[in-house]
Amino acid sequence: MSFSELGLHPLVLKALESFEYITATPVQSAAIPPALEGRDILATAETGTGKTAAFMLPALTRIAEMPRLGVAAPRVLVLAPTRELAKQVTDAARKYAKFMKLNIVDVVGGMPYREQLRLLSRPVDVVVATPGRLIDHVSRRRLDLDYVEVLILDEADRMLDMGFHDDVETIAKCCPPTRQTMLFTATLDRRMAGLAGNLLRNPERVAVETEATAINVEQRLHHADDLDHKRRLLQHIAMQPEVGKAIIFAATKRDADTLAEELSLAGHAAAALHGDMDQGKRNRTLQRLRTGQVRLLVATDVAARGIDVRDITHVINFDLPRSAEDYVHRIGRTGRAGASGIAISFASRADRETLFRIERYTNATLAIHTIPGLEPQRPFTAGSGRPPARNGSGRPSGNGGPKPWHRNGNGGGENKPGGYAGRGGRPEHARSDNHRSDAGPRPDHARRESHGNGKPAPARAKSW
Repeated sequence: MSFSELGLHPLVLKALESFEYITATPVQSAAIPPALEGRDILATAETGTGKTAAFMLPALTRIAEMPRLGVAAPRVLVLAPTRELAKQVTDAARKYAKFMKLNIVDVVGGMPYREQLRLLSRPVDVVVATPGRLIDHVSRRRLDLDYVEVLILDEADRMLDMGFHDDVETIAKCCPPTRQTMLFTATLDRRMAGLAGNLLRNPERVAVETEATAINVEQRLHHADDLDHKRRLLQHIAMQPEVGKAIIFAATKRDADTLAEELSLAGHAAAALHGDMDQGKRNRTLQRLRTGQVRLLVATDVAARGIDVRDITHVINFDLPRSAEDYVHRIGRTGRAGASGIAISFASRADRETLFRIERYTNATLAIHTIPGLEPQRPFTAGSGRPPARNGSGRPSGNGGPKPWHRNGNGGGENKPGGYAGRGGRPEHARSDNHRSDAGPRPDHARRESHGNGKPAPARAKSW
């Protein structure tokens, strides 16, 4: 379906035509018509399916068709989990509003307060924000949400993973109850259903199949004996001429820095991207990746959320993600816009159950590859080379001796789940980018970004 058939405002269509955007993607074709009718939207769609336009185009059409005079407050509010995604949404909104006289700003953590206060000192029409920094400005009465007509939650599942559930609900309560709400998520589990039930009114359900993200991605698997074996595999793959730009996923910030340094010392144009970097450095790193000054980006999951670089040829999972959904998000960074891509994953014996969950979720078996001279020397499993047979309860069957995924006597080493041998028993996946386990958000952790000077943001007003 073409955009001209969807009922968008002429100025929005003019902008789309100037960028040669003619045909809508499936999620856009499904979400835009009910959104233009004012319906709430509950959509499941992966990154790379065109979801930003699916919510931004109808929102811009709404404020273009119903101008409001005399109120210097945002009419559209977009919440995003990370600074990078917020910047991506802001850039897209400005493109779509090219011929509209709108003030579109982003309000994110890591950005100097003086710069944000300057942006908010003028009347704004569209605000794209991360929850923590937005809460800060609203609690200090620097931003008025009483006139928000459209509230959009982008990648809402990631916001919950990062512990922003309470902040999202607080922000929603600051917006008028008559607002239109659009919620976009990659997964719809019980937590997401609960949030949607609290925020949406009789929503239009839009779903795009998960497999669409990886349709052009060849998925490969390399069995690895230990951490050193992974490093040698990575160095070999990085030297191959077919590897153009690649994103390498590591489990922790420390690992990302270490791998980027090792690749740089080997002569590769490599850089790290993680949550400990200030916003200016993160933006510069991404720009260097786009321009080709950086070829290998080593990133953590949270930092990589929202990266939109079209010519990524390879995604390399140095560490497998904890969840199968994150695996799909990762490999979706390549094979975009109709191009093909390759996703390479390293897995040790301790990763067998994680690998099984990924293959079950994607309904695909990762093809096992070996590199001459770098073949694994230890069996990945005791039998078939695939995850162990499972009984009716879903647990591995068999009554043999100590299982290879059990911890060894000293609590460390390669048999510890996710453990890095030779690192003093420190687990390979001991912490995520926000220092949490996969058990879900912990209420005792802070859920907001820090000030630009590294100090924690002030507490909320008591009235909240």
